[in-house]
Amino acid sequence: MKIGIIVEMENGTVKDTNFGMITLARKNETATLTALVLDGVDAACKTALEQYGINSVADIRLPQADAVRLNPDVRARALVNIAKTLKLNSILGLSTAEGKDLIPRVAALIDAPLVMDCMNVDLSKGMVWTSQYSGKVLADIKLTADVTVMGIQPNAVAPSPAPGTAELLTMDQTTIVPSGLELVSWDQGAGNAELPSLSEADIIVAGGRGVQGKENFQLLFDCAKKLNAAVGASRVAVDENWIPYAHQVGQTGEKVSPAIYLALGISGSVQHFAGMKTSGTIIAVNTDENAAMMANADYYVNADLFDVLPELIRQLG
Repeated sequence: MKIGIIVEMENGTVKDTNFGMITLARKNETATLTALVLDGVDAACKTALEQYGINSVADIRLPQADAVRLNPDVRARALVNIAKTLKLNSILGLSTAEGKDLIPRVAALIDAPLVMDCMNVDLSKGMVWTSQYSGKVLADIKLTADVTVMGIQPNAVAPSPAPGTAELLTMDQTTIVPSGLELVSWDQGAGNAELPSLSEADIIVAGGRGVQGKENFQLLFDCAKKLNAAVGASRVAVDENWIPYAHQVGQTGEKVSPAIYLALGISGSVQHFAGMKTSGTIIAVNTDENAAMMANADYYVNADLFDVLPELIRQLG
């Protein structure tokens, strides 16, 4: 079996969440694993992927112009071309915001079955397990097609190193032009370069309606800097334009699995909980002791976040 793994990069570095996905794919011991890299392969990238058992690294060369290189249609068609060239049986990617834009396009172009938000896979048996209905159901799905495409939930599996060496494959896709979809502008959002992304963070400091305004989210960023944490938000906070969508956690945002999730002023709707319920430890701060997040938390503080958060920041020095 030949498995292709779409590698997500951040600031020129391989995201740590890729390594859990590679570990999951490696469960099929007879499979050949090829990393599919769309954003350039340097020595550090290749070395990082080799540490987790990748057999080959495909350096997929795209057109240089950002409006073309970052176009999801162009990226998807490049991946499909490589999948056909390498005769891949399965293609895996991360179920992140980026992955959800790209992976379904790949499946549609190949005319292959697609399963997103997979918690586990057994590719030798064609079995995948995925969370559905806001996390209320874990579905067992059997795939029988010649080529299958899957989106893996970030941090679904702990990464396990398996050092080796990988062949470097240079794949030229520089002649692809946009077809029916033109990327007019590209904005990476209001991410903070000093803080980890939601999908990479071990700790997330998240705020909801209780934060009460855009200016108050600065408190969360101040706390996050002390903890080297990411800042998350509920849909309400995003809809109110208190914080950009890139920070949204939940069914319609990012699904996360940090070691610690600090929920500040978040009531805990089913949709929000579906995006963070696999967190290692959930700590809730809310004035409403009957809020759903308080009931689902490992620890909770029934208090005003504006009393708790400044003191926490002070204690962290």
